[in-house]
Amino acid sequence: MELSMGNNGGASGDEHEAASNSRNKGKNAYHRHSNQQIQQLEKFFKECPHPDENQRRQLSRELGLEAKQIKFWFQNKRTQKKAQSERADNSVLRLENERIQCENLAIIEALKNVICPACGGPPFGEEERQRSLQKLKQENARLKEEASLDYLNEHEKVSTLLTKYIGKSISQIDSLTPGAGSSHGVLTTNPGIDLERNPGLDNSQLVYKRRGILDMEKALMAETAASAADELVRLLRVNEPLWIKSPSDGRYILDRVGYEKLYPRDSHFKSSNARVESSKDSAMVIMPGMDLVDMFLDPNKWMDLFPTIVTKARTILLLEAGTVGNRNGSLQMMYEQMHILSPLVPPREFYFLRLCQQLEPGEWVIADISYDFMRDGSPSRTWRLPSGCMIQDKPNGCSKVTWVEHVEVDDRTQTHRLYRDLICGRSAYGAERWIASLRRICERLALYKEETAAAREFGGVITSPEGRKSIVSLAHRMVKIFFASLGMSGKLDFPQLSEVHNSGVRVAIRKNTEQGQPIGMVVSAATSLWLPLSPQNVFNFFKDEKSRIQWDILSNSNPVHVISHISNGTNPGNCISITHQPFIPTENNMLILQESCTDSSGSMVVYAPLDIPAMNMVIGGADSSIIPILPSGFVISGDGRPDTGGDSSTSTSSTGADSGGSLLTVAFQILVAGPNATSSTELNMESVATVNTLISTTVLKIKAALNCSNLG
Repeated sequence: MELSMGNNGGASGDEHEAASNSRNKGKNAYHRHSNQQIQQLEKFFKECPHPDENQRRQLSRELGLEAKQIKFWFQNKRTQKKAQSERADNSVLRLENERIQCENLAIIEALKNVICPACGGPPFGEEERQRSLQKLKQENARLKEEASLDYLNEHEKVSTLLTKYIGKSISQIDSLTPGAGSSHGVLTTNPGIDLERNPGLDNSQLVYKRRGILDMEKALMAETAASAADELVRLLRVNEPLWIKSPSDGRYILDRVGYEKLYPRDSHFKSSNARVESSKDSAMVIMPGMDLVDMFLDPNKWMDLFPTIVTKARTILLLEAGTVGNRNGSLQMMYEQMHILSPLVPPREFYFLRLCQQLEPGEWVIADISYDFMRDGSPSRTWRLPSGCMIQDKPNGCSKVTWVEHVEVDDRTQTHRLYRDLICGRSAYGAERWIASLRRICERLALYKEETAAAREFGGVITSPEGRKSIVSLAHRMVKIFFASLGMSGKLDFPQLSEVHNSGVRVAIRKNTEQGQPIGMVVSAATSLWLPLSPQNVFNFFKDEKSRIQWDILSNSNPVHVISHISNGTNPGNCISITHQPFIPTENNMLILQESCTDSSGSMVVYAPLDIPAMNMVIGGADSSIIPILPSGFVISGDGRPDTGGDSSTSTSSTGADSGGSLLTVAFQILVAGPNATSSTELNMESVATVNTLISTTVLKIKAALNCSNLG
């Protein structure tokens, strides 16, 4: 049998030619970008090496390329840049290695010729050198042990003397905030101590010991804050791949796997209910960057910027004041309490370090991180990971603020079921809420710096700039008092009154002594409920002063007369109004001051009665801080649940997703006794019953007005 071996196993010459043409055709199909396309891509790469899908699609349209080609070009370019960087690093390291090798050889040669400086003879041999080294190590260990014992003995002596003469030990003094008699925590001499009675008590030694302890702690604080700032800058400046864009609402979510590879750390809470919340947002605000920095570093101004979030704030210890003019390097230990929406939501407390760094002219970073601090009470259920914001100066007195909020929380079991979906989501206390509140307050402050602020007051009652400023200040203080009252400190349980509607009525009784509020016994009551309506519809109902007769049982259906209306921003829902409405019993000398505001995180309507003489003082420009005010109001938010289609006009909730309904909190405060009244069980129970009836009846009227009476 013959096998035909010609033509390479039977393939014809035509077939070879066709195959060759096919291969050449495949090679010729490779597309080369034009010089113009490459220049445009290079220019964009310098500004943004990681374009998102929208940016890639825009480039593909501009350059006439497919989106995949744009994607692959950027991937190849990043790989090329990385390779070039690694080659450059390798070259530098290679040169450094060669230099060190040369120095090493030179040192070895020099050691061969070394002589003893004492006798001029040859140096010690290796064996002798090792024996000497061992003796030195033993001596060093002995000295360390002696120094440690001496320090402990001295510390015990100092503590004993302090306990004897001051009545407090060092550990107790550590927990105290430095007062007027101290400088950054350095202990000063108590004038009542007679040093001559005990010559062993040397004041200079006490100051030295106390300063040494604080210096060690201060160094640790500074290092902790600096590390947090470095991490925060990276979180602020980088989006993908460290932050993943959510396909549902477009918000950025921190990639936990990638983050923990870069910044590994143990979880602060061991509970299975613990969770990590992370969010990022940015916006332009109407305020210069330096002004924002100053307000962020002042705890009172910090509370004024975020009255609906921050209820308490104070500086515990100022470690560094920072550079005059830009506050670079400012470092302080702070305490903060945050609370939102309802008494059903547990407050969040933080002891944290706040560091301000100026990255370059016109650009700052404010970094916060929790820090262990000796304090009384139950342990906090929140721990702040590196969080904060970047502030960048922009033209026309504006700033761009980029915010990152990153916390570890263990409060699920403390949160009522009504608010659990919202609070245990990632954005209830997230960056979006902080940014929305900041934008609204900055817009409010900017409006009343303008000369045209008078045009924003309708009614012609407030004629002077001082009067407008006084009214706005009083309304702002009213909002702060209202949100502080939602914490319900000193809450009392009245089980027989806790079966009304969704959450029941929560009541707190306190004897108020604070300036700016009525002095005496105050009863606070609040209830929260779910409504199958959009937050915007609920807000519109309460914002309209004319709808008050539908829910206010004290109005006796008397019509409302709007005396003055002051705009607080571009959104018509942000405004202050003064209205007149007779009450039961007839009170013709009473007015209502009301502020309503709304943003992407939620809405509120807060009001308080004022008599006409007090209102005239405020309108005349008097100091409004002396006017006692006791506000009540409503807080509206989305429910944090997906849309169930119950309301066709459902708007975006505070979580960013379409809300299935609204969460409404109704809160009243009533002065039930004057400053000289004594607390009694009969008085308390009678007051609680009255307020419970008031708030329960109000809720029934609200449901009827909103066609929700069928809700349980």
